[in-house]
Amino acid sequence: MDVWTQFAASPRGIVKVAEDAEAKGWDGLSVVDSQNLSGDPFVALAMAGAVTERIGLATAVSNPITRLPAAAAAGIASVDVVSRGRAVFGVGRGDSALAHLGRSPARLKYFSLFLEQLQAYLAGKPVDFDAVPIADEIAPPMSTLALAQAPEDSRIRWLEGRRKVPVEVAASGPKVIALAAVKADRVMFALGADPVRLAWGVETAKQARLDAGMDPDTLEFGAYINCVCHTDMDAARDMVRGGLTTFARFSVMHGKTVGPLSDAMADTMHKVRAAYDMRKHTESGSAQAAALTPEFIDSYAIVGPPEHCIERFKAIAATGVSKVAMSGNLRGASTETGFQAKALMENEVLKVIQQF
Repeated sequence: MDVWTQFAASPRGIVKVAEDAEAKGWDGLSVVDSQNLSGDPFVALAMAGAVTERIGLATAVSNPITRLPAAAAAGIASVDVVSRGRAVFGVGRGDSALAHLGRSPARLKYFSLFLEQLQAYLAGKPVDFDAVPIADEIAPPMSTLALAQAPEDSRIRWLEGRRKVPVEVAASGPKVIALAAVKADRVMFALGADPVRLAWGVETAKQARLDAGMDPDTLEFGAYINCVCHTDMDAARDMVRGGLTTFARFSVMHGKTVGPLSDAMADTMHKVRAAYDMRKHTESGSAQAAALTPEFIDSYAIVGPPEHCIERFKAIAATGVSKVAMSGNLRGASTETGFQAKALMENEVLKVIQQF
């Protein structure tokens, strides 16, 4: 199992974080893409790539609205060049990045188009001008310029013959899981840490792959997992609480829960959704974080001593998930308890679960 850690796209802090992640044995480092809340992810990842030799580098996650497919492809491909083939493009329909522009997540139809064009650009293949998602009222067609010579289509020619950067899609609901299964290289589930929910996601993706006439065994699976390893359960729950609300909300964002859930778990999700304050996104002191019960946290996240965390990850690996991107392991790391949690994860858990 590949085990990744996550950090903000901070130009001031990313170098130290990347060097530390590589030294401590993590398989990769992901950075967020939310322009109003953090720095530019491609700048941060390029800086990380310049000071490391081994770890993978990914966006977790970008979205299809704030960048055109061509711009997204060029950005992550540039990171791939700097890092000598270690980049991964993680993308979802959008959350905080769009909320801070006054928008909801991208419509599924447009997300599908974005993924098709992104994959084409990354492979150095052409995209028809008529399919490029720019409205005439924003920029009129190139034909209005009466150029003597002009490109025949849209493509990133410097990517021809280069390694194609793999694309991961963050997914919670069955429609996005099915779309990701046929248009991405890996489905990254945002379903929590319950193996039953992850197994449901894997089967949903495999069925979509079969329905499309594609081999389900060639698709990779991963999961975003909120995890804090500590012997003090209350402290661990408090550290994971803020980030966990974001992932819990994904499974009830539009008012209906997705995936297998108990009535109590579903009720907590609805309370998180009703209380969600985007101005306090990922904050442990938010109203949405207060809505989480200990029982919900213990199921949806992984919290507890090293041996407990190891067993939980072993159960996740048994579902077919081969990559976990962890959020929560660095949250609160400025405190003594946070440093203890980080040390327990890196010294007693990380190398064990990488063998799964």
